[in-house]
Amino acid sequence: MIRLLLALLLLFLPVPAQAQGPVEAAFKQAAAAFAAARPHLGAGFAGVEVDAYGAVLSGRPFASAYWGGEITLNVVMRQEKSGSCGRFAAFVRMPPENGTILLVICPEFSTPGTESLRRLTILHELVHVVAGPDECRAMAFAAEIERLAFGQSTPVERYWQANGCQRSSYRQP
Repeated sequence: MIRLLLALLLLFLPVPAQAQGPVEAAFKQAAAAFAAARPHLGAGFAGVEVDAYGAVLSGRPFASAYWGGEITLNVVMRQEKSGSCGRFAAFVRMPPENGTILLVICPEFSTPGTESLRRLTILHELVHVVAGPDECRAMAFAAEIERLAFGQSTPVERYWQANGCQRSSYRQP
């Protein structure tokens, strides 16, 4: 009986981030950052529906004004660094098919020492899930979540310049 109680107790103890896989840890860190930033975002920020974003970050389907209809996120892990995984740590396959949109996690995502970049990547890619392909919107929203949650954001200047975001209607925090 004591073993059963101990086993049940262990099931409900929080798992330290380092004991989790990098994808699970990044999602948890992204969710915590979003929860801290959420009260300051209003109904929408940078063209992103905040309630829909919160739903997808929590693993729930969401009603999409951008894509139309109910959308579900499916996370897929790739093992090879080929195709888009040769260039990215993660990417969203757009548009959704049959109400499902894919977030593809590539081997680069799990590079040791990139915890804050993993969190930023999840925050960024989920903007694509909710609000479409605009890279500048995705980075502006993700960086703003970090700024609101932590007082600063991960430096994104190189990304911002590479994508021509200085000419967009979005701004870095």
